[in-house]
Amino acid sequence: MDEELRSLTERVRSESGGTAGYERLVTTESTDELAAVLTELGKPLWAREVAAFRLGVGGDRRAFESLVLLLNHRDPVRCASAAYALSRLGDPRTARAAAALATNELRVAYALHPVRLLVELRAPESVPALITTLQRRLRPHDPYRRVALACVDGLGTLGDARARTVLNEALAHPTLAEAAVRALARIPQQRQSPSSRT
Repeated sequence: MDEELRSLTERVRSESGGTAGYERLVTTESTDELAAVLTELGKPLWAREVAAFRLGVGGDRRAFESLVLLLNHRDPVRCASAAYALSRLGDPRTARAAAALATNELRVAYALHPVRLLVELRAPESVPALITTLQRRLRPHDPYRRVALACVDGLGTLGDARARTVLNEALAHPTLAEAAVRALARIPQQRQSPSSRT
């Protein structure tokens, strides 16, 4: 069993009370049965999470909407499992959805996992979304330092020269400076053209 699935099922076993419904969800091989859980009224959150996760890691795009909702959940462990499944889903809408969540100031408290997912996806939306999110975190007394740090680390991982300006600005923030130095070191130096050296 996949380690992430094992972690999810152990957590949900406790949450569900280990009912027959739980056992059925973690063992069924029917993707249609799992997909039905996502649309059936009255299903508990743990059941939707298990169904969406299993469909997502299996590449079934019927899980997309449920996983995006879980990616922005107030419970970090649900966000983490949704991000894992979304990274394996292969849905072209994923990066755009993660970017929208990462840059939504009304939900910034839950932006950590969307930011990390954008780094893993390495999509065209990733660098612009991380730059935008980090710029907003550089305001005085911003309480979301974990999100800011994830952006700094992610921009270093992505190594895109467009991030230089915001990473240089992050150097002025003591809680981000060390990570910003590391991130800047990972961005390739721009070569000067022959004409600019004359």
